[in-house]
Amino acid sequence: MATRDPQEILDSLIGAARTAGADAADALLVESISASVSYRLGKLEDVERAESADLGLRVFVGSRVAFVSSTDFSPRALAELPERAIAMARLAPDDKYASLAPPELLAREFPRLDIEDTYEPPPDVLVERARAVEGAAMAVPGITNSEGGGASFSRSAVALATSEGFFGRYAATNHSIGVAVLAGEGTGMERDYESVSARHSTDLEGAEDVGRRAGQRTVKRLNPRKAKSQAVPVVYEPRVASGLLGHFVGAISGSAIARGVSFLKDRMNEQAFASGINIVDDPHRLRGLRSKPFDGEGVRNKRMALVENGALRTWLLDCASAKQLRLTTTGHAARGTGGPPSASATNLYMEPGPRSPEALMADIREGLYVTELIGMGANPVTGDYSRGAAGFWIENGKIAYPVSGVTIAGNLKDMFCNLTPANDLEFRYGFNTPTLRVEGMTVAGA
Repeated sequence: MATRDPQEILDSLIGAARTAGADAADALLVESISASVSYRLGKLEDVERAESADLGLRVFVGSRVAFVSSTDFSPRALAELPERAIAMARLAPDDKYASLAPPELLAREFPRLDIEDTYEPPPDVLVERARAVEGAAMAVPGITNSEGGGASFSRSAVALATSEGFFGRYAATNHSIGVAVLAGEGTGMERDYESVSARHSTDLEGAEDVGRRAGQRTVKRLNPRKAKSQAVPVVYEPRVASGLLGHFVGAISGSAIARGVSFLKDRMNEQAFASGINIVDDPHRLRGLRSKPFDGEGVRNKRMALVENGALRTWLLDCASAKQLRLTTTGHAARGTGGPPSASATNLYMEPGPRSPEALMADIREGLYVTELIGMGANPVTGDYSRGAAGFWIENGKIAYPVSGVTIAGNLKDMFCNLTPANDLEFRYGFNTPTLRVEGMTVAGA
C-alpha cells in the first residue's frame, strides 16, 4: 500500500510529467482491501484477505496520449513513470478527441455521501455470516445440496489529480452476503441463489433471511414444465428486470452514439419508452452502491433524468465522447488506472408505477414471469433481443407452475415502448427497477 500522502504522490507525478514534456496530465491512485469467506455444506472452505494499491498516469503530448500504471511505489519506480509515459506518447497515434476536463467543469465541492463504513468486520464475523446464510438455505425442506455461502467486505479509496489543478479523494466500503443452493435429485435438480450488498454493515440484511429466501426460491423451481411457443406478456421480477437498464445504458453511451452503433442513436428528445416512464441516474444517493462525489475525470456530477415521461433526454458522456459529438460531458466518466475513461451510469433506477405486481399480472390470461436470464443475447446496433429464461407460467392472472428451457425474444425498441413498471421499487443493487411487464414478446419453448 502507498505510505505517502496520495495528493503528494499524484502532484509529484504530474509535475514530473510536465517537466518531461507533457502538455497536460492526470494521475489516479486506487487503494483497496478485501476480505472474503466461503462456507459449503457446513464446513469452512476459504478465508481470504488482500490489499492492493495501483497507480495510473495519463499524459498528453500535443494530440497524442499514453497511459502507464504501476503497483510499485518505490521512489525509483515513481521517478521512471513520467519519462516512460512521455516516450510512449511520442510514439502514439493522434487522438483529437482525448483531453482533460475543462477547469470550469471540475468539481470544487464534494457532497457527503456516507459511503464509507468505519467498521471492518473481523474474520469471525464474516465466517458467521457465511455459515448462517448457508445454514438457513440448507434448512429449507427440499434443499439437497449447496454451491456454498459467502460473506465479504471491501474498502477502496480513489484519489484523482489533474494538471488543471483538480484533486479529489473518496473512500467507499461494501459488505455482502450470498448463497447458491440446489433442490431435488439427479436430472430433476434445480438451482437458485440470493445475495445482498450494502455500504454499511448496519444496512445489511440478516444472513438467515437471505439464506431462507434462497432456499425457498430454489424449491419453488422444482418440476418445471416447458412452455408452448407463442407471443405473450412477459413479466420480469426486479432482480432480472435491471438487466434491461443495462441494455439501455449501453445504447446511450456516448462512444456508441459517436460510432453510430446504437439502436437509439436517432432518438434524442423522442419517445424511447412508453409514456409515464422515468429513468434517473443519481450519483449522490446517500449510501448508494454506485455513489461517488465526482466522476472519473474530476467533473461535477449530479442527479439527472435520462428519460422523462418516456422521452430520451441525454446521452451518457465523458469528455472524449462529448468532444466527438460536439457536446459537453455529462459527468459520467468512469476509469481504471490503465486506460482511458468511458461513460458509465451510477445509481440508475426506473421510477415505480401505481400498480402492485399482482395487479400488473391480473389481466394476463397466459404469460411468463421471469426469474432468471441466461446469456447476453442483445444486439446493441439493432436492438434485437433473445435470452434464455426460466421462471413461472402465468395463467388467468396468477402464478401457475415453474417453467425452464425457454427463450424470450423481441426488439428492445419495441420492448421499451411496451413496458409497464409496478410499484415495488427497492434500492438493492447498482441498477434498480420495480417489477416490469413487457407486452407481446415471443416465448419459444417446446
